[in-house]
Amino acid sequence: MNRRNFLRAAAVAPAGSGLAAPAGPSIETKILRLNLQHTWTTTMSSSQYRDTLHVAYARDGITGHGEGAPIVRYHEDAEGARKAVESVRALLLSANPMQFAKVMAEVFRRVPGEWAGKAAIDIALMDWVGQKLGIPLYTYFGLDPKDTPLTTFSIGIDTPEITKQKTREAADFPILKVKVGLATDEPTIEAVRSVTKKPLRVDANEGWKDKEEAVRKINWLEKMGVEFIEQPLPAEMIGETRWVRSRVHIPIIADEACQRASDIPKLRDAFDGVNVKLDKSGGMLEAYRMIQIAKALGMKTMLGCMVSSSVSVTAAAQLSPLVDYADLDGNLLISNDPFRGVLVEKGKLVLPGGAGLGLTRA
Repeated sequence: MNRRNFLRAAAVAPAGSGLAAPAGPSIETKILRLNLQHTWTTTMSSSQYRDTLHVAYARDGITGHGEGAPIVRYHEDAEGARKAVESVRALLLSANPMQFAKVMAEVFRRVPGEWAGKAAIDIALMDWVGQKLGIPLYTYFGLDPKDTPLTTFSIGIDTPEITKQKTREAADFPILKVKVGLATDEPTIEAVRSVTKKPLRVDANEGWKDKEEAVRKINWLEKMGVEFIEQPLPAEMIGETRWVRSRVHIPIIADEACQRASDIPKLRDAFDGVNVKLDKSGGMLEAYRMIQIAKALGMKTMLGCMVSSSVSVTAAAQLSPLVDYADLDGNLLISNDPFRGVLVEKGKLVLPGGAGLGLTRA
């Protein structure tokens, strides 16, 4: 066969002949049940597992992985997140992923709410882009992986004895984060303090409803060696939080009150900083925008996470050299993580060196 006939035959060769054209883009969505190592209790819920949505975006032989961890606080669940992704499937399959900012702007326009679902899309696209460029995402954002902060390890609400056990199990972490917000706050902190003198940070998850109670408890927590408090009052009580802030000495960090970039300016006088989470903001791009806005306003910045696998936590960790504080331990609270990504060594976040998120299969 001469060269002309060979090329003509190759052009009409059927699939499976070994000469097929590269496969087109594809999207896979999957709800994954993550089993917790301990029952996880906050003021909002108590559970032994969490369902998250995983998205795999494949194109040109590269697969980008994303994850969204919806929670009831924001009226979201994994099935709703999956439906949100499926609703923009045609858009994602036809779009140029290198134009990810344009793509995500259109996703935000088309999909009301469902921020965890949007985050799963965003993370999958960003992972794909990083792999396509052959660089880690922290390099794409111009960050130095040596600048990652220490992460806290979270202690959920429990009985004093189990709280002591959890605290001992967290021996490798130099800073602990303790969930409070119930009538059992004092016994919980006293149980932690009975076995460690480490610095503590606490999160009330909107648990206190009265501003006088918040002042009393925060001033007591300061005496117990607590560095700062997250979201002492419900998100809508911004004026009351401003009142509390004028009567306490440790910083107050906004969590539930700060979901997206547009929330930050109105929080400046009531909070000292913001806790940014990919799952409540809609992904890495919006989280990056939030961090920059908070910094411009002179506020402290923190990256947090939901209970999730290494996909979502590693995505957040890629941005962690930007922030003052990190609470990126959601993957450490589960027993069936399907991926390996960011590591923690003596509390310090260690980013993987691979392209994109740098994930490997567990």
